[in-house]
Amino acid sequence: MSLPNDWLTRLRHSLAAAPNHDPAGWQLAGQPLSIFESVRAAMTTTPRAAAVLLPIVDRTGSPTLLMTTRAGHLRQHAGQISFPGGRIEAGDDDVLGAALRETQEEIGIAPSHIQPLGFLPDQIVLTGFRITPVVGLVRPDFELRVDSAEVAEVFEVPLEYLLAENFRPTRRVLRGLELTLHDLHFEGRVIWGATAGMLQMLRAALLAEP
Repeated sequence: MSLPNDWLTRLRHSLAAAPNHDPAGWQLAGQPLSIFESVRAAMTTTPRAAAVLLPIVDRTGSPTLLMTTRAGHLRQHAGQISFPGGRIEAGDDDVLGAALRETQEEIGIAPSHIQPLGFLPDQIVLTGFRITPVVGLVRPDFELRVDSAEVAEVFEVPLEYLLAENFRPTRRVLRGLELTLHDLHFEGRVIWGATAGMLQMLRAALLAEP
């Protein structure tokens, strides 16, 4: 399936103008958390707030989604495919500020290169975080400065790749809980968990009629 010519209009129409942290809207791997009773029962503490940026590189005729592979030595989510981001710190003005700061720290893209478009629903991860995804449009004239302590690889996925039937249902056992997740395979990489869930929600936003 080709990317609609009005994809940017669709995104602006579908994305939330502000973050919504209401637990009723929380997602787990792109599905409502409310359907995972065993997961909800296992949540004994309030998840810590974090933010990520879904950077859409505005390449003429073929926009792409910039993604990262986390460094293999990290304590959490080592080697997994993700978006630039991290926990919200006391010095951050808000969710957007945290996502922009982390993006600059991890891969060197300055906030001046990024036009925020809106927000996707919060994602819960079983390591104890509530992640707010920020979607942003990135000017293609950026220069990467990768922090190798955090990031092992940066790569781009054509935005239209999300529209094809490339998501595969997969049974996984996470912290003793058996779940059906939808993985995305791209050039030998497997994108799964919260990152794949965000991609599913982004796909839905791209397909929504404005």
